[in-house]
Amino acid sequence: MSTALTLYYAPGTCALAVRIALEEAQADYTLRLLDFSAQEQRGADYLAINPKGRVPALATEHGVLTEAPALLLYVAQRFPQAGLAPTEPFALARLQELHSYLASTVHVAHAHGRRAARWADEPEAQAAMQRKVAANMTECFALIECHYLPTGPWVLGDRYSVGDAYLYTVGTWLRSDGVDIAQFPRVHAHAQRMAERPAVQRAQAA
Repeated sequence: MSTALTLYYAPGTCALAVRIALEEAQADYTLRLLDFSAQEQRGADYLAINPKGRVPALATEHGVLTEAPALLLYVAQRFPQAGLAPTEPFALARLQELHSYLASTVHVAHAHGRRAARWADEPEAQAAMQRKVAANMTECFALIECHYLPTGPWVLGDRYSVGDAYLYTVGTWLRSDGVDIAQFPRVHAHAQRMAERPAVQRAQAA
C-alpha cells in the first residue's frame, strides 16, 4: 500500500502542527499550499476537497480528513513506529484533552482577533472581541503553563508526542496576539526545544 498523502496547508495556520507530525513520522507526503490572500480556500476546486473551506485537510487513499486533532491522531496511528502518541488509555485521553482545549478554546480566542465577523456583524461587537484577544490568550496559556507542562520537557512528561507539535504551533500565534511568551517560562522553554527539532525546522522551511 502506498503511503503517499497530500496535506493542504497555509502558512500561519494550525496546519503546521500536522506538517510537523508528518515530518516526525518521515511520511511520504505532498504539500499543497493554498493562497489565502487570493481566497483559494473558498474556490470551487478546494471546496470540493474540503467544504469547510479551511486548512488543514489531508487527502489519503481512503478519503479526505479535516480538523487538526483528527489529523494528528491519524498520523500518529498510521505511523506507529514514530511513537507520536501513546496507546495507554489514560495517556491517550490526556493527549486528546489537550488537543480539544487547543482546538475549541485557544484557537477560538485567537480567531476573535482576525475573524470576529464569524461571530458578530456589528463593528462595535467585533472590536470588543478583538480587544479581548490578548487577555484571553494570556489566560489560556497561563492554564497551559500550570496544567499541561508541570513536569518533563513535553506535554506528556518525558514522552514527545503530536501534542507538542500542536502546542508549539498555537504558541507561535502569541506574538501577533500581543502576548509575550516569555511570561510563561515552561511554554517558552518548550517552544525553544521544539524549534531545535529537525522535523520542526523542515516543516517551517516551506
